[in-house]
Amino acid sequence: MEKIINEQQQGNALVIEPKKENTRKLFIESYGCAMNFSDSEIVASILAKEGFNTTENLEEADLVLVNTCSIREKAEQTVRKRLEKYNAVKRTNPGMKVGVLGCMAERLKEKFLEEEKIVDLVVGPDAYKDLPNLIDEVEAGRDAINVLLSKEETYGDISPVRLQTNGVSAFVSITRGCDNMCTFCVVPFTRGRERSRDPQSIVEEVNDLWEKGFKEITLLGQNVDSYLWYGGGLKKDFKNASKMQKATATNFSQLLKLVAEAQPKMRIRFSTSNPQDMTLDVIETMATYPNICKHIHLPVQSGSNRILKEMNRLHTRQEYFKLIDYIRELMPECSISQDLIVGFPTETEQDHQDTLSLMKYVKYDFGYMYAYSERPGTMAARKLKDDVPSDVKQRRLAEIVQLQREHNHYRTQGYLNKTVEVLIEKESKKSSKHWSGRTTQNTVAVFPKEDYNIGDFVKVKIEDCTSATLIGNAVGYSDNN
Repeated sequence: MEKIINEQQQGNALVIEPKKENTRKLFIESYGCAMNFSDSEIVASILAKEGFNTTENLEEADLVLVNTCSIREKAEQTVRKRLEKYNAVKRTNPGMKVGVLGCMAERLKEKFLEEEKIVDLVVGPDAYKDLPNLIDEVEAGRDAINVLLSKEETYGDISPVRLQTNGVSAFVSITRGCDNMCTFCVVPFTRGRERSRDPQSIVEEVNDLWEKGFKEITLLGQNVDSYLWYGGGLKKDFKNASKMQKATATNFSQLLKLVAEAQPKMRIRFSTSNPQDMTLDVIETMATYPNICKHIHLPVQSGSNRILKEMNRLHTRQEYFKLIDYIRELMPECSISQDLIVGFPTETEQDHQDTLSLMKYVKYDFGYMYAYSERPGTMAARKLKDDVPSDVKQRRLAEIVQLQREHNHYRTQGYLNKTVEVLIEKESKKSSKHWSGRTTQNTVAVFPKEDYNIGDFVKVKIEDCTSATLIGNAVGYSDNN
C-alpha cells in the first residue's frame, strides 16, 4: 500500500496504568485500521477485570494478543511474521499463551489453529466479551475459538481504557459492521452486519472524555453515514404495514449535532464515510458547528463508472462530483481525502485515465492508494479473474501516487501566510524544540514550542510548507481554549 500523509498505525504495544491487585501481564499490539486500535482498548478493559496489567515487554507476558487486519494480503503476512517472533519468545517462556484477535481471526477461523501451532486462542471482533471463558479453556490445556458474528454487539456498555494515549485525542466507536457488499472487501465477512450504538451512551462517553481532559474525539465506524438508532427498535405502523415507525430514530447527522452540542469546545472528527450513504444534511451539520472538523475522508476507489459497477459501489463519478461540489459550496475550507484501488480486475487504460481525471477534478488533500489485492471469499475473488499484470498495476499506482503528491503540495501551499488553529498533540519527530499538531482540516503543522503545552489550541501563522506539513510560528492561544 502507498500512503500519502496520515500514516496508518500499526504494531504498537499498548499499555495502560497498572492496577496493584493485578498479577498477570498482557502484551497486546494492533495492526490495521483505527477500529482495531479502538477494539484493543475494549479488550484491555475486559482483561483488566480478569487480573491482567498491560506491559510493553513481550518477554514477561503471560498472554500475548495481536489484533489483526485482513484488508490486504500484506497485512496478513505482517501478522505471520509477528507470530514467528512470539514463537521464539515462547521457547524461553513456555507458559506464555498467544491469541489472535480481529478480522484475520474471523476470516481464517479454525484454520489458524492448524496453520500456526503457536496460537492458543482465536477470537473474532464480536466475541471479546467471551475472552475470560476462552482464557480459562486455554489454561485448562484446550484450544479456544469464538468467531461468531453478532447482530447486536457494539460494546457500548464497556468503558474502553485509553491505550498509549497522548491524553488529547480518543476514538469513540458508534457503529460496527458493514452492509455494503463491495466486491473487493472482506469487512462484511469479518465484522458482520451493520449495527449502531445507543446515542446516549455515545454522548456519555464523549462527556467523560472531556472531563478527563481530552480535546478531540473521532467517531468511528466502517461506514459512519449508515448510523441509525431506532431507540427501542423498529415498530410497525399498523395503518400502513409496509412502513416502519421512525419517530425515535437518530441518524448520523443528528448524532453529530448531539455530540457537537454536548461539548462545544471539543473537536469532533469522524471516519469513514461511503459516498453512496453520505447525505447532504451531514454536510450541512458540519458547516453549522465550528467544532466539527472540516475534513471528510471520502473513499472513491475508482474514477471509472464501469469499474465502480464491477466493485458494487452504488455511486457514479457524476454523483461523487455532485457531493464534492456541495461540500465545496458549503465549506470551501474543508479538506477531502481518498482511498483508491488500481488494477482492479478488467481495469483498462481508459479506466485508469478516468481515475486520474477524477483526481484532477477533486485535488484531494491526501489519500491512501493501493494496488488491487485479491482477498479470498470476496465476490471479486469468486467471480473475477485478477487479470491486470503486476507491472501494469505498479506503473498505474506510481502515476496515481505522483499526482497525489502534486495535489498534496497544491493544498498545503494554499495555507501560506494564513493563520490556522492547531491542536498540539506531541513533540515534533524532527525537532525536540517544536510542537506538532493538526488543523481542523487534519493537516499536520509544526511550530516552535515557546510556552505552549500539549492539549493547547494555538493560532499558528503558516510561513512555509512541504507536501505533507505546514510550518509556522504561534501567534497566540485560540479562542477555543
